[in-house]
Amino acid sequence: MKLPSLNRPKRAMVLAAGIGKRMRPLTATVPKPLIEVGGRALIDYSLDRLERAGVETAVVNVHYLAHLLVAHLARRKRPRIIMSDERAELLDTGGGVRKALANFDNSPFYLLNSDTFWIEGARPNLDWLAAGWDDAAMDVLLLLAPTVKAIGYAERGDFRMDAAGRLYRRKEREVVPFAYAGAAIIHPRLFEGSPEGAFSLNLLFDRAIEAGRLAGVRMDGLWLHVGTPDAIAEAELSIADSAA
Repeated sequence: MKLPSLNRPKRAMVLAAGIGKRMRPLTATVPKPLIEVGGRALIDYSLDRLERAGVETAVVNVHYLAHLLVAHLARRKRPRIIMSDERAELLDTGGGVRKALANFDNSPFYLLNSDTFWIEGARPNLDWLAAGWDDAAMDVLLLLAPTVKAIGYAERGDFRMDAAGRLYRRKEREVVPFAYAGAAIIHPRLFEGSPEGAFSLNLLFDRAIEAGRLAGVRMDGLWLHVGTPDAIAEAELSIADSAA
C-alpha cells in the first residue's frame, strides 16, 4: 500500500495517571509507567518513540505516586515534558486528555498509553499513523494490533475494520481481529460537547464511530501486551528474540 507523505504531529500526550491494579504487587511502590521491561521504564519506550517521530512537546498526566514520575521525567531532555497534575482527582482517560487540551493548539496530536509496548516492523508505527491521518475524514485514528499475533493478549479484540479503515465495536460474544494498541492520533474537536470531570475516551470513540469518523491503521511489527507481572518475562523474551 502506498501511503501519502508524512505530516507528523509535533505534540503528544502520554497517559500515565492510572493506578495499575493488574500489575500488583509491583505497583505497590512503583507507578506502572516506571516498571522496567528489558532494563528500561515502560514510559521511556513511549517517549523514545515520540522523540524519534519528531514530537517536540509531550504532556504527561500524573496521579498515583506522582512524585516518582515527576522526578524520573525531569531527567529527560527530549521531548519537552509538560506535567498535567491529577493528584487532586483522577480523571480517567477522557477527562485527563480534556484537561490538557490547551497544550495542543487545536491541532492533531499523538496519544499514547504509558504502557504501550511493541517491537517495530519495517516502518515505525507512529509513521504509519501520521501517513494514515486524513483531517477531513477523521477525528480519531487508532493503531490496531492483530490479536492472532499479539504477545500476552488472550481477549476477544476490540474492533472490526472495513476496507476503508473505518472501525466498528466488537459485539457481545463476538471475536474480532483487532485490539487497540494504545497509540492514536486525535484532533481536539473530538472533545466538543464532552462532559466535565472523569470519563473514558471510549465514550468519544463511540461517538466518532456513529459519525463515521473513527478509523484505524494496522500496526507493523509485534504488539506486546504488558498488563500483568507475568507478562514482563514474556515481553523480555520477545525483545531478546527480535535482537538475535
